[in-house]
Amino acid sequence: MKNADNFFEKVYAVTRLIPFGRVTSYGAIATYLGAARSARMVGWAMNKAHSLEDVPAHRVVNKKGLLTGKHHFDGTNLMQQLLENEGIIVVDNQIQDLEKVFWNPADNLLS
Repeated sequence: MKNADNFFEKVYAVTRLIPFGRVTSYGAIATYLGAARSARMVGWAMNKAHSLEDVPAHRVVNKKGLLTGKHHFDGTNLMQQLLENEGIIVVDNQIQDLEKVFWNPADNLLS
């Protein structure tokens, strides 16, 4: 499980860099970390991140912009409220204009 813990820490490090008002996907983080087939593991890391106040897990969504992790937040709409507080429009649990607010770590960070 040590490798998973190390991977989770890398996921958290990338997640902390997502700018205010932007989102990324589980897959984009996995690809950036050189583990393109590990989007589900990024999801597991996000599930455990809700106890870490400095990890903006609400900014990580699925590749279609769906708030698939929303049930891991306290309250039924907390994830959506956090995103809307950053100016992101969410309709029916899906981010609108995803291409405008999407932040790809591979395009924005040095490896």
